[in-house]
Amino acid sequence: MARDTAPRAKNGYRHQYAIFAFMVALFLVLPYVIYPVFLMQALCFALFACAFNLLIGYTGLVSFGHAMFLGAAGYISAHAAKVWGLPPELAILAGTAASAALGLVVGLLAIRRQGIYFAMITLALAQMIFFFSLQAKFTGGEDGIQSVPRGVMFGILNLQDMMTMYFVVLAIFLAGFLLICRVIHSPFGQVLKAIRENEPRAISLGYNVHQYKLIAFVLSAALSGLAGGTKAIVFQLASLTDVHWTMSGEVVLMTLLGGMGTLFGPVVGAFIVIAMQNYLAQLGSWVTIAQGVVFVICVLAFRRGIVGELGRFLKKPL
Repeated sequence: MARDTAPRAKNGYRHQYAIFAFMVALFLVLPYVIYPVFLMQALCFALFACAFNLLIGYTGLVSFGHAMFLGAAGYISAHAAKVWGLPPELAILAGTAASAALGLVVGLLAIRRQGIYFAMITLALAQMIFFFSLQAKFTGGEDGIQSVPRGVMFGILNLQDMMTMYFVVLAIFLAGFLLICRVIHSPFGQVLKAIRENEPRAISLGYNVHQYKLIAFVLSAALSGLAGGTKAIVFQLASLTDVHWTMSGEVVLMTLLGGMGTLFGPVVGAFIVIAMQNYLAQLGSWVTIAQGVVFVICVLAFRRGIVGELGRFLKKPL
């Protein structure tokens, strides 16, 4: 029986490999059709949404303060590149490490709480990070850190070239996405799903639930930091927008819109939200209302999200 299980599981996820291959091919072609800056922004937020989905969709932890990891990494990466003169790969790595460390601290404080209490603790700590970013000298206050140099990655990739920058961002996104895939389909990921479905039963089976939650939280924070650090280098800017509570709300919207607990849902949700922000910008403040209308419609018509409902229709996990 054990020998038959592995081939069946492999065949069961074969369609995900095909979808991933199609996604990669699409992203390789898109910059020649669509403005690369829009695609880079969407890819950064897609990685952010995937990292958030690892926490809410597969572990069952609802964080209302995940923007602190995106924004903190952006500030550290921008400062490292502009003031310390680090090359872009080390600047992004510094931002990722800072978010992972912040995630460890926040996780130790919040992880033993559940439900709304966990969510409120993360929101409160995120607001503390926001006010720190507003007051600290190295963040530039309301002006942020501007004119961040992109530099040359690994000494050979000139990030001033738009297409080079795009393919670097694509590589970072795919690396983060594949890491999340590996985590989800590993024994560790199966334990996370068990905790999400029935935490008391997971405890009764002998799993250290708090330890698994903490590891998932730190991993999600680190990947969010990777997205934030990359975004700061791409747009040569680190600002208060990325640490504001509304950014935490946007990543929730992206995840729920695409499909919470699905592999490709956050990517679809991120592209939809970013596309609305860019192509409906002429509506001004009405963009928020348009997003709200779309969200309400999707919640009523697609309760599992767009990709979640598609997977249910095809009877295959997506």
